[in-house]
Amino acid sequence: QVQLVESGGGSVQAGGSLRLSCLASGYTFSMYYLAWFRQAPGEEREGVALIDGHGDTMYSNSVEGRFTISKDNAKNTLYLQMNSLKPEDTAMYYCAAGPVFAWNSHYYTYWGQGTQVTVSS
Repeated sequence: QVQLVESGGGSVQAGGSLRLSCLASGYTFSMYYLAWFRQAPGEEREGVALIDGHGDTMYSNSVEGRFTISKDNAKNTLYLQMNSLKPEDTAMYYCAAGPVFAWNSHYYTYWGQGTQVTVSS
């Protein structure tokens, strides 16, 4: 079955960097659109970055210019490079795969278990 497994979260100080990875298995990696979402305590899940099959990307306003989404089809892995981290970036980060290139989380069929990112000031 389809599995998405995130890694790379942790605790950093403001201004620091982290690189998240999401290893996919159980399906042809290029079949689905891929995305990173995040959810802070008491907040709704929000889209952070999207990537399509051609490598075209979209970013939320809050991370544009600081985060970079990428993927390695040979390794079935999705990445999120996060630079200049801010305390407001603190959240559980999830990778997701689905048939629609969209910000709405309901369009994504498969989800990882999440990896925690904590940014201290």
